[in-house]
Amino acid sequence: MQKVYDFLKAAETYYLATVEGDQPRVRPFGTVLVYEGKLYIQTGKVKPVSKQIEANGKVEICAMKGGEWIRVTGTLVEDDRIEARQAMLDAYPSLQAMYKADDGNTVVYYLKDAVAVISAFTHAPETIKF
Repeated sequence: MQKVYDFLKAAETYYLATVEGDQPRVRPFGTVLVYEGKLYIQTGKVKPVSKQIEANGKVEICAMKGGEWIRVTGTLVEDDRIEARQAMLDAYPSLQAMYKADDGNTVVYYLKDAVAVISAFTHAPETIKF
């Protein structure tokens, strides 16, 4: 999982795919954190992405850096603990202008049953399960 985190962190921007009804939805994200042995992301509860995850937690993440790309599939699970939300905000101080751990809007999710595949045209794919 650390390799997945390192890849996403180095890429800076990754793309999160969800589904709304029968329509795929993709948008850029930048938050990623390893907390208590799980890979977390963050968003706001009022955003459509949060409602899409609530309806169907199955997602895919995709990012590219230095000629390699990563695809991560799994299920996002909300962690409603204030400690988890605060850990994310501590890792991303710039978010603290928009979010607070106890604002009722900040939401963090961790990936469950995740499978990451790192690929490139120059080497065989590497699969990481966590």
